[in-house]
Amino acid sequence: MLEKVDLTKKLSKEEYKNKMERLEVRIGQLQRQCKELKIPVIIVFEGFGASGKGLQIGRLIQSMDPRGFQVYPIKNETEEERMHPFLWRFWTKTPERGRIAIFDGSWYRRVLIDRFEKRTKEKDLPAAFHSINAFEEQLADDGNVIIKLFLDIDKKEQKKRFEKLQKNKETAWRVTQGDIERNAHYDEYAAMMEDMLFKTDKDYAPWTIIESLDRRFATVKIYTTVVKALADQIEKVQKTKAKAEAAEQPSEGIMEAAEVAREADREMKALQVSILSKADLSLSYTREEYREKLEKLQKKLEKLHGELYRRRIPVVLGFEGWDAGGKGGAIKRLTERMDPRGYAVNPTASPNDIEKAHHYLWRFWRAMPKAGHVAIFDRTWYGRVMVERIEGFCTKEEWQRAYKEINDMEKDLYDAGAVVIKFWMHIDKDEQERRFRERQENPEKQWKITDEDWRNREKWDQYEDAVNEMLLRTSTDYAPWVVVEGNSKYYARVKVLETVVKAIEAKIKEK
Repeated sequence: MLEKVDLTKKLSKEEYKNKMERLEVRIGQLQRQCKELKIPVIIVFEGFGASGKGLQIGRLIQSMDPRGFQVYPIKNETEEERMHPFLWRFWTKTPERGRIAIFDGSWYRRVLIDRFEKRTKEKDLPAAFHSINAFEEQLADDGNVIIKLFLDIDKKEQKKRFEKLQKNKETAWRVTQGDIERNAHYDEYAAMMEDMLFKTDKDYAPWTIIESLDRRFATVKIYTTVVKALADQIEKVQKTKAKAEAAEQPSEGIMEAAEVAREADREMKALQVSILSKADLSLSYTREEYREKLEKLQKKLEKLHGELYRRRIPVVLGFEGWDAGGKGGAIKRLTERMDPRGYAVNPTASPNDIEKAHHYLWRFWRAMPKAGHVAIFDRTWYGRVMVERIEGFCTKEEWQRAYKEINDMEKDLYDAGAVVIKFWMHIDKDEQERRFRERQENPEKQWKITDEDWRNREKWDQYEDAVNEMLLRTSTDYAPWVVVEGNSKYYARVKVLETVVKAIEAKIKEK
């Protein structure tokens, strides 16, 4: 790709002035439209050192409302960032709907500078490229405009610019030893860049090569690229809205086809195997058996928690299940003997306005543990394929693609060294009703039961279908689902602790 680039392209001052007068106005207009339509925008600046990334970012934002964007300079990882999966620091910086995030350097550092300096091993590159592509695809599917700009200069020009910067004491600090090394091995580094461009140039997040020897030409091309990308997305959103409004009055033929599809769906459900139906809910322990096993397991877990911290192993535990299925009780017994400084329990409620303004995984990425710590989620990202699916809080397209998005996220956690386990706390409908009534009759537990809990019982079969599909599509060897037979609270709590202890011991042995 890079060898075909013509770096001799130039613009005269007059051509530059004429083009920029129109482009500057257009950028401001499009930014306002993106804000109105709640379109999030990500602009990535990558390229050779001294190619003018900082200068071009400064030039681009001059035409924007400063209240609507944020610039993120990406340098070496901090200690905090190193202790999380590598995409964590970028997920936490993704823009809310209607805002623009501009990255000076980005997640591509993992497969460029870190690769050149041997911090990223060759064997880890396939996983890194997969994570990057999945990250961008998830954001694009969620409506983000992703504009990736690669600023290109040749070796001779780069060296010339470095020398000019070094001659001035006010700018000399901008040239690092790493910059000098990469210039000395320009061809080797350029080959890594070529590999990166080839593997990550996707229709949902394409690369645009910016010929940067002539700064006027580069500025105009950057502006033009951004204008086109924003205008294209605005047109797409407007067409989608118009189509949705027209679909509110479906024709007779469409309604008939929809009924045929629903009938086929009902027939398919009758043929599907139920994973939940295989659970033996008669399993139980006596009070004495429970106390004995609980004591032993909690002591083990107490020691293992210290080992997790010492060996810097992160753990992610997700709890889902029927209302009154025993999530809270299991989490309480799990954490009773753990050091409270080394774990966090994250109760997941309906997303607030800030969370709704981001990709649905954003709020979960922010809560992921650093190395050596444990994150426990009481309700999880699987709400996307259960409550949001059934209650109509997301579209069919959104919840269907969520299976892959979730698998990709959990693979990132696993690749970063985490133990990832998800528990489905399973009880039958009669046991749920018994627990609901017990809560209603106990003044100290009445706060646990709501009208919504009773309403959800009416949709038991719908939820059961969704759960079975979820378990089938997202139980992997790196992030398995564990169905916990929960009619006996004693049995359920012991099984959760046994599973966690066994998984941590296996991870320590593997290390």
